[in-house]
Amino acid sequence: MRDDRPDEARRPHLRQTFDEDAELYDRARPGYPAELFDDLTDVARIGDGCRVLEVGAGTGKATLPLAERGCRITAVELGADMSAVARRNLARFRNVEIVTADFETWPLPREPFDAVVAATAFHWIDPAVRMTRTADALRPGGALAVVATQHVAGGSEEFFIEVQNCYERFDPATPVGLRPPAARDIDSSDHVDEVARSGRFGPVVVRRYEWELTYTTEQYLEVLRTYSGHRALAPRARKGLLDCIAGLIDGRYGGRITKRYLTELRVSRAAPAPQPGQLPVHPRHS
Repeated sequence: MRDDRPDEARRPHLRQTFDEDAELYDRARPGYPAELFDDLTDVARIGDGCRVLEVGAGTGKATLPLAERGCRITAVELGADMSAVARRNLARFRNVEIVTADFETWPLPREPFDAVVAATAFHWIDPAVRMTRTADALRPGGALAVVATQHVAGGSEEFFIEVQNCYERFDPATPVGLRPPAARDIDSSDHVDEVARSGRFGPVVVRRYEWELTYTTEQYLEVLRTYSGHRALAPRARKGLLDCIAGLIDGRYGGRITKRYLTELRVSRAAPAPQPGQLPVHPRHS
């Protein structure tokens, strides 16, 4: 299973669960490695004065580092409560506008952007339109920067093996024997293929970052309460699952576990839009 591949049948519902407790999301969710934004500046040529459209801004976890680099940002966020927290977090930046809207139907401004950034959000956009909408928002040569984060093997490895018993007991959708994949086994070719099929972008440049965070029991439960799959469980099952996990961390791991993440930065550049009647050029075969 991949953290950035939601069940398409449940995607429209699941993506709205984040707004149910925006303050918890802002408090519990981690940000991103600083090196990612250094590479974003270099690979996507994002810097002072750059016009950026951020899609799925949440509470501003990626917006803030971009604003600190002097970007002029229009950040589109579906949830009203998430947007309100983002406005609070970005209040000191005059060049940041938070828009509460559904990106799929939000009217694109006439002036194109230098970059479109989607941090742990691109997989929540309707796949039928996300490539064309982002391409239409960009100037020729502008950058689409997609950030994807995945839980991978490492950290407290024995815990993540044992905790599957809790998931299999309280979440019937859990595959039996599920384990976090090794970072080297994470394959981002699905995004590369989607970009190529669109005919609207050049080749994808990928940068990878492995990093770890250590959580206390309560901190880890707070993170889990922000995940769409956990929030979508029936209340009784969710409580049983979280109680089971807490008992395991406290009873066998001294109240503290470490989780390893793999974050990918995927950057591609917009090609000129095809003229009416002209077939798109697929960069992989050009």
